[in-house]
Amino acid sequence: MAVTEAVGTPLSFASFETEVRRLLDKRHAILLAHNYQLPWIQDVADEVGDSLALSRTAAQSDAEVIVFCGVHFMAETAKILSPDKTVLIPDPAAGCSLADTITAPQLIAWKAEHPGAVVVAYVNTSAAVKAESDICCTSSNAVEVVRSIPPDEEILFLPDFFLGSHVQRETGRHLELWMGECHVHAGIDPTSLREKVAANPDATLFVHPECGCTSAALYMLGAGDLPAERTKIISTGSMVAAARDLGSGTALVATETGIIHQLEKANPKARFEAVNAGAVCQYMKMTTPEKLLACLRGGVYAVEVDEDIRKRAEQAVSRMIAIGSPGGGE
Repeated sequence: MAVTEAVGTPLSFASFETEVRRLLDKRHAILLAHNYQLPWIQDVADEVGDSLALSRTAAQSDAEVIVFCGVHFMAETAKILSPDKTVLIPDPAAGCSLADTITAPQLIAWKAEHPGAVVVAYVNTSAAVKAESDICCTSSNAVEVVRSIPPDEEILFLPDFFLGSHVQRETGRHLELWMGECHVHAGIDPTSLREKVAANPDATLFVHPECGCTSAALYMLGAGDLPAERTKIISTGSMVAAARDLGSGTALVATETGIIHQLEKANPKARFEAVNAGAVCQYMKMTTPEKLLACLRGGVYAVEVDEDIRKRAEQAVSRMIAIGSPGGGE
């Protein structure tokens, strides 16, 4: 990977890292990067992980400034949990196709159609949507969150249809599902999954519950076409943990391809292969080394959340944390 300064001088990773560390120290800042970020961004970060784990790190840190390399809803979540800190995002246009599938007015209208229903919102949502929700969940604790709700309560689950369908199957509960999807995860289709599994019969399978292939994986698992001990439907954070236990084996990875960099670092002896090599989120890749340097030098771009919205959104996140460990974010 090549990085060029504004004056046109190529920058090595060592020089980039030195400059980033200098600027972070100058601003009393901590740098957090999501698992789907570019390798140079991951390698220079103070911590790499999923969105909720990183937001909790931000809240616990004594840093004055949080630089969040991810997409906008993630930086918002950090601000929700760290209202007294400055939260910067290198590119404010780095959005999320899943979070964009539902707005606060749409949720308010949906709630009006189901008075009294409990609203469960995936963390991949805006602060305004979280504020209109009763409790948040992550991909790894969504089942636990739903099970914590009394069985006679109606549940509105948003915004990810694939994750919601997975939770329905696991809990046996009927959920009213919002028809949202991540464009990257939806593109990891059952055909690609079956082809990869057939070509790698001894491989372990890591499947993110947002994927379009999750239903096929569960069907194949039930039919005995996939070994239960080597099929893991888990969050990105759990994938990194599982990679460490893989030994020198092979894992097929059904999520955004940026995670493979972390998996290879966690276990250099193993082989990790994307189920769909084209599963790349253009929003995650909008944060470049050049934009990170500009962010640190100029103190841009600050993420702000209206205080009323922040307080109500924080309640939804806190209720999730109160029922148990939040696990991985996405």
